[in-house]
Amino acid sequence: MTTWLTDEFVDRVRSESDLVSVISTYVPIKRKGKQFWGCCPFHNEKTPSFAVTPDKGFFYCFGCHAGGDVFKFISMIENISYREAIIFQGEKLNIPLPERTRSPEEAAREEKLKRLREAHELAGKFFHNCLTLTKYGAAGLAYFHSRGINDNIIEEFNLGFAPDAWDKLTTAFAKRGIDTGLLLESGLVLKRQKGQGEYDRFRNRVMIPITDERGRICGFGGRVIDNGSPKYLNSPETVLFNKRKLLFGLDKAHRAIGQEGFSLVVEGYMDVISVSAAGVKNVVASLGTAFTMDQCKKLLRYAPAIYFCYDSDNAGQEAIARAIDIAAGTNAIIKVVQLPDGKDPDEYIRRHGVDAFRQVVKGALSVVDFRLKHIMAHSDVSGLEGRLRVLAEMLPVLASIRNTVERSAYVSKVSQLLSVSENDILAELGKKSRRVSDKSTSVRTMRSVVRQVDDAGRRAGRTVIRMVWDEPALLEHFSSLVPIGSLPDPIHRQILTALMEKYREGEAIRDITGLAHLGDEAVEELSRAIVEDLGEEDRSLLYEACVRQLRRNYLVSQYEVHSRNAEELYRQGDAKYLEELAISQKIKKEMDELQGVNY
Repeated sequence: MTTWLTDEFVDRVRSESDLVSVISTYVPIKRKGKQFWGCCPFHNEKTPSFAVTPDKGFFYCFGCHAGGDVFKFISMIENISYREAIIFQGEKLNIPLPERTRSPEEAAREEKLKRLREAHELAGKFFHNCLTLTKYGAAGLAYFHSRGINDNIIEEFNLGFAPDAWDKLTTAFAKRGIDTGLLLESGLVLKRQKGQGEYDRFRNRVMIPITDERGRICGFGGRVIDNGSPKYLNSPETVLFNKRKLLFGLDKAHRAIGQEGFSLVVEGYMDVISVSAAGVKNVVASLGTAFTMDQCKKLLRYAPAIYFCYDSDNAGQEAIARAIDIAAGTNAIIKVVQLPDGKDPDEYIRRHGVDAFRQVVKGALSVVDFRLKHIMAHSDVSGLEGRLRVLAEMLPVLASIRNTVERSAYVSKVSQLLSVSENDILAELGKKSRRVSDKSTSVRTMRSVVRQVDDAGRRAGRTVIRMVWDEPALLEHFSSLVPIGSLPDPIHRQILTALMEKYREGEAIRDITGLAHLGDEAVEELSRAIVEDLGEEDRSLLYEACVRQLRRNYLVSQYEVHSRNAEELYRQGDAKYLEELAISQKIKKEMDELQGVNY
């Protein structure tokens, strides 16, 4: 067995990862010369200071100083470790993890997961075959066809039917020799309350396989085709099936989400299937629970915008309001699709057609418009008390608007709706805005803009780091003139010491995988050194000038040391002061020769 996360695996994931494409998934960037620039996703800014250098594989923000390679970006944007970022990107690229030496417990757990997946895949085939190949599925086919779901969509979503019998699946799996304990753990079968044996969880229901992003079946949703209860029945929570982390349809929708620039989130499985059948492919659904942060983060991997399109009834609108609160903790662009007629997406498309549905989606409301409409619909503004209550609810929403022109327009709108003076609203807004802004700051925007002290020595050190990164053999030359341990900047000492160790061990210097242990500050300074534009000056002349600058700084510190030693020895009457004096004079001579050479 090979070691997990081998160099070969990491190198392959890195080589197949396009830094620009990865970053563009989260934040818009535009090419300017050899670099790409955009507004930093890690702090609030209006003027782009976030640079990406694709040929070097690094990004750096000149405002908050975030920097690193593709894995560092993923770790920061997804709030996961560097190692987890490598695995995350490898899975996204469908690059299999290398095998590793596992403990007996780990091997047993992985074997159980494998068998659970196999059981779910077999169950998916069983339900699909029941629907399409047996007489049991006639009622299911009739139901799907009545909903406008044709045979092509049935195949695409691997839809199925659970027969109206107690143990069809249980018996079929027993004949295959599948372990009963495994089926119980999967939730596909249940123990009988009385007597011995098991029975099928799903009976007389159309069956909808629920898959992860890689298309692997994790569980099932079953819908009644009569007036039975419950209307929907899901698989129970298992090691494979976590409703808070899964999104129905994401394995089929992620490419369309990237192409359209937004994900369309609906309430149920049938909405996803019907909307997708009509040709709108960027659609997903949460799994019978409130929209979660885990689901939000998954969608933001593919596009920066999320459109919520829930039922038009009160429950659906309340669910949208809660979902907005969850998504507000990110940098997501949030919009709300309001369907007329009080219909869900499936009903609306069947009644009005997909073109009408697309137009409604195109006219999606901003969060502010939705909240204003929602608050007004549930408030009595005939009296002063009611108007003040609405204003109190709207103030945090108004304070969250960053664009001053847009905020002014909404202040005017609220003023007219509530018959309250704009000046009074602005006065109240001034009291609330700072507190609301602090509360609504997302996880990604917690970094602060920091002004770093940058003198000639620090700039010279950074340039040398860049030169060494491009040409590691320069390390020997540089360290012969400027001992790395003498550099006044501790971060530069860290970086160059680590690079020297890799160089002397014969390791290639091409990424930060082996340097992540130095800490974020070192990685960020290294990233700046690599991303920073060195201008049009001749590189060899630039390197020589930087070395002279740092050599002179080193000589100044050495001159001070030997001069102090000479003075101390002279006061003590020690003749060795002559040796120290000679050394200091020699240093002074070289300093004079370098005098006037500035970086």
